[in-house]
Amino acid sequence: MLDTGHYQHRRAREMQDPAFKAEYLRTRAEIAQVDEVMRQLDSLRESSGVSKAELARLIGRNPSTVRRLFTAEVNPELKTIAAIASALGARLEVTTENLSARSHGRLRRAPLPERLPRAK
Repeated sequence: MLDTGHYQHRRAREMQDPAFKAEYLRTRAEIAQVDEVMRQLDSLRESSGVSKAELARLIGRNPSTVRRLFTAEVNPELKTIAAIASALGARLEVTTENLSARSHGRLRRAPLPERLPRAK
């Protein structure tokens, strides 16, 4: 088992610095938003019966690149996320839940386009 004690102690020390803590929390929130959008896209992909290889063909990307987007901690470009959403019949939308909430990405499901092949 991996010993993470040193890392946890170091992070606890660094979190005492207000500037570090603010940046750490901001970055974590950004990563969480990207991860959530990618989880939603993967769920939509699966429910649509589209394989990762099919999706790669639809957006003109290498299948290994698309697999990495859904399985690794990556920071995909917004245009790639938008292309995936479009290929799956969805669109990206930024919303605010209330005045004090931060904006975050959400997916709205649109009717599937005619060109999207269904998996058999």
